[in-house]
Amino acid sequence: MKKICFIVFIILGFSAVSFSAEAQANGPKASDTLPSDATIQACVQFALKHYPLVQQALLDEQITDRQIRSRLAEWYPQIGLNANYQNNFQLPAVAFNGAYVYSGTYNQSSVALGLTQTLFNRDVLLASRTKKDVLTQIHQMTVSDKIDVTVNVSKAFYDVLLTEQDIKVLDDDIVRLGRNLKDTYNQYQGGLVDKTDYKRATISLNNSKAQKKTDEETLKAKYSMLLQLMGYTGRDSLHLSYDSAAMEQEAGLDTMAVVDYNQRIEFQQLMTQKRLQQADVQYNKWAFIPTVSAGAGYSLNYLSPRFGDLYANNFPQSYAGLTVSVPIFQGTQRTQNIRIAELQLTRIDWDVVNLQNSINTQYVEALATYKSNLNNYYVQRDNLNLAREVFNTIELQYRSGIKAYLDLITSETDLRTAQVNYSDALYQVLSSKLDVEKALGTIKY
Repeated sequence: MKKICFIVFIILGFSAVSFSAEAQANGPKASDTLPSDATIQACVQFALKHYPLVQQALLDEQITDRQIRSRLAEWYPQIGLNANYQNNFQLPAVAFNGAYVYSGTYNQSSVALGLTQTLFNRDVLLASRTKKDVLTQIHQMTVSDKIDVTVNVSKAFYDVLLTEQDIKVLDDDIVRLGRNLKDTYNQYQGGLVDKTDYKRATISLNNSKAQKKTDEETLKAKYSMLLQLMGYTGRDSLHLSYDSAAMEQEAGLDTMAVVDYNQRIEFQQLMTQKRLQQADVQYNKWAFIPTVSAGAGYSLNYLSPRFGDLYANNFPQSYAGLTVSVPIFQGTQRTQNIRIAELQLTRIDWDVVNLQNSINTQYVEALATYKSNLNNYYVQRDNLNLAREVFNTIELQYRSGIKAYLDLITSETDLRTAQVNYSDALYQVLSSKLDVEKALGTIKY
């Protein structure tokens, strides 16, 4: 009894461990959910897990693998079973020694087991030799899709942050303008200034509120685009999280990097395509090689004039054989196919040259844009500091009665413009950095 209880305890223990492991395996992964404040890395990883095009690419990999397995299955023995029954209402007649003799029987049935084995077939041999390259090719398409998703989601993330930053700038501007409006109104009521300053303050405040409303509506559209690129279908709103100091540090890039064509996924795809084309050339050269297959069969044959006695007598039959099919003359078809495949291979070599030139141009253009945006970022950062100092000074002078309200409005407009330009310059640098990394083939996902 103790042994039985011990065995039951062990079984239940293993079952509990197995269930726990399965629950953990089937439970939500880190990339299946988004935190309340999503970083750019979290958004990219979520997109790689849920974006439909990426999922379709992964399914294409599985489909291609199954297709290859299906082709390679022809190397295995093919076994089939056939059974039939036939009732002859009239027996067939044959001429024999000047007379007509009826042959056969009214009822016949057979059960046949057949086996065939491919010994050599160029189609199956091609599938066997190109299996690795075909799988590599379809996987490279998935990698290309992931790179595009990473770049697009990152740029959309920056675009949303830029609009949110513009709204924050307008919020601060509206607060300042509201305070100025209140001050100018009190001064107008006290007879210190005329109503011109009060009206100017009202105009500036209304313009900022209108611009904020426009940016808020634009933000909805940009969020929608980001969610689409991520494949996000949740009902909860998405909140982005970022570290502005860290983003400023990430703006830097090694501008002395040298282009390595092998890093580009497009170049890797072209090399894979070239290997497959070389295999196609060899495939056409194999056209003169015989196709060889072996076969064997065993059948049970039943014959009887009466249906009731049909399966009483058995006449078995068995065989084994070898089939060889040799192409002797194909009307120069083989020669033409070989030449076509060789010309297509030469064409791919020119595709390689064209791609290399295109990669060089992409890198030069992306690097030039990045350098320009980086310089603009440094300029706008300095302008922001200057605009903030000018505004603080003029605001003090205005409140002391030294400067006119027009000077305050001008400095305030310059500050808002500098803040917007700084944010725009930072995100342009980060976006152009992605283009440089894509041109170099160093995108991480």
